[in-house]
Amino acid sequence: MAYSSRSFDQCSHERRSSFMKWLCALLKGQKDGEPDRRRPRVTAGEETTLWEEPARPKEEDPPGNNNEELDRALALSLAEDAKNPKEQNHDKGENDEELARAIQDSLNMNPYRPYNPYNPYAPTQPRPRGNRVCGGCKHEIGHGHYLSCMGMFWHTQCFRCSSCHHPIRETEFTLLGADPYHKLCYKELHHPKCDVCLQFIPTNRNGMIEYRAHPFWGQKYCPLHEHDRTPRCCSCEKMEPRNTKYMSLGDGRSLCMECLDSAIMDTGECQPLYHSIRDYYEGMYMKLDQQIPMLLVERQALNEAMEGESKGPHHMPETRGLCLSEEQTVSSILRRPRIGGNRLLDMRTQPQKLTRRCEVTAILVLYGLPRLLTGSILAHELMHGWLRLKGYRSLKAEVEEGICQVMSYLWLESEILPATSRHTQPSTSYASSSSSYYGHGPPPSKKGGISHTEKKLGGFFLHQIANDTSTAYGDGFRAAYAAVNKYGLRQTLNHMRLTGGFPV
Repeated sequence: MAYSSRSFDQCSHERRSSFMKWLCALLKGQKDGEPDRRRPRVTAGEETTLWEEPARPKEEDPPGNNNEELDRALALSLAEDAKNPKEQNHDKGENDEELARAIQDSLNMNPYRPYNPYNPYAPTQPRPRGNRVCGGCKHEIGHGHYLSCMGMFWHTQCFRCSSCHHPIRETEFTLLGADPYHKLCYKELHHPKCDVCLQFIPTNRNGMIEYRAHPFWGQKYCPLHEHDRTPRCCSCEKMEPRNTKYMSLGDGRSLCMECLDSAIMDTGECQPLYHSIRDYYEGMYMKLDQQIPMLLVERQALNEAMEGESKGPHHMPETRGLCLSEEQTVSSILRRPRIGGNRLLDMRTQPQKLTRRCEVTAILVLYGLPRLLTGSILAHELMHGWLRLKGYRSLKAEVEEGICQVMSYLWLESEILPATSRHTQPSTSYASSSSSYYGHGPPPSKKGGISHTEKKLGGFFLHQIANDTSTAYGDGFRAAYAAVNKYGLRQTLNHMRLTGGFPV
């Protein structure tokens, strides 16, 4: 029995010793030299270090299992000690010390290696397709209301009008390219307004905006104003805006206030301008030997004189000047009329009999036109007189009217452009070509500086001459321009005398 008891105790002690060794091994982990699966594996001959993420506890195997196994092992050990109290103190200090050290080591040991998933150098992962970025503020759109437009997403407060910059909350709006607008804002910005009635120009039956535009002034107006008796300036051809003051000349013509500022109203007032243009011709060695009478007349008197003139074409639809060759009695304006309200009062005229002393009887010009327009008409009609006095007979209408328009154009340039600027203009070839023959160019204007408004008006008269669509005045001017520009004024005039046409 003793043998059996001692053998049993010895077996129990050995079992406990082996259990303690197993427990210590469990708590301390693997020994040095054993492979650790949580550490980085470096492959020989390679420079790349491969990291493996530590094994995480599974959901069906919670972290508390190790503690339960430890508690169970401790409970079995205590139960064995209780059965054998005599052996309890055997190697007690050694076993207790070993157990305490193992437990302490287990508490100080971190079963997982440190792991930091953030890598600042790693490439940015693309956003999931479900994320929406606002086209206005460029921030991600979270939960809530949003708009979808032009293939983009918008916060409701970020979808704004490109004009007033307020949010667009209406169900309808207007797009111009990629820019959204309130419908009213777009209309204010891009829908043209009539310069006459100052309202938005209406659309036609096809939904298109149809309007008329002046080729020089850029004035836009509704088509109906061409037929509703809206006054148009007889000088600058502008449509007069509603409620704008204008001057009625009493013969169906209206004059805007800008043109009225420099308008010439009677024959006496026009005499200084007439003599300055004669001096302009004399400065180009084209002196007029005869004193040709010049009269300012009303429209009716000019039309009557035109009917009595047997030769020469007339500028239609409005003839503003006439070089007479026949003897006639003409009613000229003797004294400048008074201005009363928006009309002229106390017009005094005087009948005057014109007798023929040379090839030219008189020059007639329509009254009430601005100074520059009156001067350009005088320059044109004086060229008619010069050609007739110098023996240029039987010229075609395109040739005679064309060269007269060139002289009118040259005089206008001398008035509105400085001498330095005239040398840079294409049409200065007329003056420069004539100076090459006559010795010097046209004399500068004797008038001082002119206003910006008058310069702009002179530019319009130049535009009218250059863009005339008639055969005699328009095509004739452009043919004369090309000839004088290429051969000079003197050679062009000599060729006209010999052949009756322009050199090519």
